[in-house]
Amino acid sequence: MAEIQNILTVLLIVTGSFFMLVGSIGVIRLPDFFTRSHATSKSDTLGIMLIILGLMVYEGFCLNSLKLLIIFVFVAIANPVGAHALARAALSFGIKPWFKKEDKKEE
Repeated sequence: MAEIQNILTVLLIVTGSFFMLVGSIGVIRLPDFFTRSHATSKSDTLGIMLIILGLMVYEGFCLNSLKLLIIFVFVAIANPVGAHALARAALSFGIKPWFKKEDKKEE
């Protein structure tokens, strides 16, 4: 049973780290504030939640798992709400979303 617990823990933490890495690459590669905000809010929230879930599996059923569950719920609520608030503030401040320029051919 301990081997399954360790394998599941490693799998969850590695998957969460992968999503965090993808979100970090998205911040570097994407063109404007809104797409960068989307990349970080989605992938980092999922990454953090998977890492916390992995830590909960590692700890088993104890007080530490309850504390991690409270953090899990807080992250699940706060990260998307914070990203939404930042995007609305940026839009009201006057930052325009990026649009791909299409090639116009003369006919």
